[in-house]
Amino acid sequence: MKTGGANGSQSVDRALALLNLVGRHADRGISLASLVEVAGLNKATTRRLLLALMRAGFVEQDAGTKRYHLGEGAYVLGSLAARRFGLLELSMDSLARISRHTEDTSFLSVRRDTHALCLHREEGTFPIRTHVLQAGDEHPLGCGAGALAILAALPDTEIEAVIDVNTPLLRERYPMLTPERLRAEVAATRERGFSVNPGLIVANSWAVGMVIRFPDGRPAGALSVAAIDSRMQEPRRAEIAACLKDEVKRIEDKLGKMFASAGEPQEPERSRRGRKTAA
Repeated sequence: MKTGGANGSQSVDRALALLNLVGRHADRGISLASLVEVAGLNKATTRRLLLALMRAGFVEQDAGTKRYHLGEGAYVLGSLAARRFGLLELSMDSLARISRHTEDTSFLSVRRDTHALCLHREEGTFPIRTHVLQAGDEHPLGCGAGALAILAALPDTEIEAVIDVNTPLLRERYPMLTPERLRAEVAATRERGFSVNPGLIVANSWAVGMVIRFPDGRPAGALSVAAIDSRMQEPRRAEIAACLKDEVKRIEDKLGKMFASAGEPQEPERSRRGRKTAA
């Protein structure tokens, strides 16, 4: 293993080497003992570096098997840096169709720990646009249509954990989104099948969102459409939701084929993590 001259550089080299090892075992994960053996580090150093990678979101540990897997942070970096095989690439045609059909701005967002990250913004042709969300922007899960669609797709226990972590930030920056309001919005999203942001982040900027799922049911991201409030009243909200539903199915079909061609098991992931997908 290559190491730098200074302790800081050496730690970075070692952490990146561990991240690479975890990535090579992305399908089934890798144990601490195996990492120690292959990396040639002692157990204490390996655990310390893994904890740093976990805090950054690049690695996660399965609560049941204790094996290490790539985390959400690794997925987000890959989506931002490699368009060819990521969710962004699979969604670009759909985003173009959505914005062409609705004439409004569409977005692709993914989860990043307790937040949602906007990966892409596709402009519509309608002359009055909302500029509340740009590619690279982050909002707490639940804040915005895409972020709410992702939050509502999580198991109830995970939703509560996210809300608990985000509550101080919500109180400071999003006072209209109380924990009680978020829980109510989650319930409404699940009931109607899509999320609605009625100008809670920026006045007069409304949005509709829908979750995209991996083949095993986990949320992969969300599509959303934003427009001025006058363009987001019924029955147009339902029409936009129908458009999103069609494109979500297209993307999920692509994900299904991609995972199948890679020989990835689809159900064991959900069983291994003990997660239940929300209805």
